[in-house]
Amino acid sequence: MTAIVDKSDTELKTDVLAELQYEPSVKVTDIGVLVQDGVVTLNGFATNYGEKMNAVRAARRVAGVRAIADDIVIKMMDSQYRSDGDIALAVANRMDWSTVVPTGTVEVSVRDGHVTLEGQLEWWYQKDAAEKALQNLAGVKAVTNLITLKPSESASDINTDIYTAFERNYLLDARKIQVETTGNKVVLRGTVRNNDEREEAERVAWSAPGVYSVDNQVKVQWFWETTD
Repeated sequence: MTAIVDKSDTELKTDVLAELQYEPSVKVTDIGVLVQDGVVTLNGFATNYGEKMNAVRAARRVAGVRAIADDIVIKMMDSQYRSDGDIALAVANRMDWSTVVPTGTVEVSVRDGHVTLEGQLEWWYQKDAAEKALQNLAGVKAVTNLITLKPSESASDINTDIYTAFERNYLLDARKIQVETTGNKVVLRGTVRNNDEREEAERVAWSAPGVYSVDNQVKVQWFWETTD
C-alpha cells in the first residue's frame, strides 16, 4: 500500500542535516537548518556558488520537504577571489567554448561577483546549460538567468506532445499531471510524489517544440511504499 510521508519539523531537520553531511561537496558545519511546517530554511555560508547550490539540491532530496528558502551567504576564500573583469572574461569563454550554447547568443554582465545572463535562445536546455556552466566558476556569487526563448519550430499540438512524453517517462504518472496551454505558454498542475518528479515534469514540458514559457504549479505530495 501507499502512505503519505508525515514527518515532524524536528524529524525533517534531522534528515536534512544528515543529507547535507552526506553530500561531500558541502561543509555542513557552516550551514544552519530551520524548519517550520515542512518549509526548510538554509542559512550560514558557503565558500562558493557551487557549494551553495549543492546544499539546496541536497535538502530538496529529503522526503517531506515542501519548499526551501535559500539564505546561504557566500564567503569566499582569498584564493577564490576574482575581479568582475576576470569573471566576465571567464564566463564569456565558457559560453564561447560550449557545445550547447550557440556562439554570440548570450550577453554577460558582472557586478560584485553576481553574473547576469541575457540574450535569446531557441531551447530551454540551452538556457539551462548556460547557467549550469557557471556554478563552479571561481569568483561567482550568484547567477541571474534572463535569457529569453524564441523557438524556431512552430507549435503543432503542445498538449499532445507533452502528454505523450509524460506517458513514455518512467518517472512520471501522466494521470496525476494536467497540462494547460495558451499559444506557446504552458501551465502544469497536479501532484507528484517528490521534487525530482516535479522537476522532471517541468523539463519534459520545456522540451516540447514551440514552448517558450512553463509555469510549474505542480504540488509535491510525498509518498512511500509499504508492504502492510
